[in-house]
Amino acid sequence: MSISTPERRRVRSRPPVFLVILGILGLAIFVIPFVGLLARVPWSDLPELLTSNIVVDALRLSLLTSIAATALAAVLGVPLAWLMARVEFPGRAIVRGIVTLPLVLPPVVGGAALLFALGRRGLVGEPLYEATGLVLPFSTWGVVIASTFVAMPFLVITVEGALRNLDQRYEGAASTLGASKWTVLRRVTLPMIGPSLLAGLVLTWARAFGEFGATITFAGNLQGRTQTMPLAVFVALESDRDTAVAISLVMVVVSLVVLIALRERWWKAL
Repeated sequence: MSISTPERRRVRSRPPVFLVILGILGLAIFVIPFVGLLARVPWSDLPELLTSNIVVDALRLSLLTSIAATALAAVLGVPLAWLMARVEFPGRAIVRGIVTLPLVLPPVVGGAALLFALGRRGLVGEPLYEATGLVLPFSTWGVVIASTFVAMPFLVITVEGALRNLDQRYEGAASTLGASKWTVLRRVTLPMIGPSLLAGLVLTWARAFGEFGATITFAGNLQGRTQTMPLAVFVALESDRDTAVAISLVMVVVSLVVLIALRERWWKAL
């Protein structure tokens, strides 16, 4: 089978040596820290470390709060993404900027903002406490709110990108055949953006699972109540390095599995 001219050029072309060297050095910045982590893993004591009370409590809380944050992000984020993708309204660019701000904002700043807004003396937190007695900071619900704040942008921008790229003729055809708006959304729109929606949910969960800065600022670091796995690593680094390394290994493996499973699906949705 003959190879076309562009393909032949692609096969024969070689990258400049200096680009290869710089690319390898760039890759080394990401690889070396993980190699260093693997070199410090106490493999013989790993089962015992991972079944300690601190690790079990942190893992349970991380799973609980990250799943709850993902569910909350789905309930609120998908409608928001639909509005941003399908509705023209003044200030839409500003809204998009605000929604994506937690992606670039230092997490500690986000946690401080949550504290000033939802704390017991906060803008919303004070009337909420007076009306219901609910205190969000330093509670498990505080962890969920902080995780949702930093993780939901992944879902919103993924679903918005998918909705923008969706051929609306299918939705139009369903409406012409008499389907209601809810039926079109449930039977046509959501199934067609299903892969992007799934990718956004998984990324949201992974980000919530690894959240640290906003959580420790807004919810504190109380074992069994607000101490998630990243916070447990932070504490263990000062008192028990082996436990810190073991927890870090678990989080690296989970994150790597998620990214490999998604491959390029999320990036194509943007």
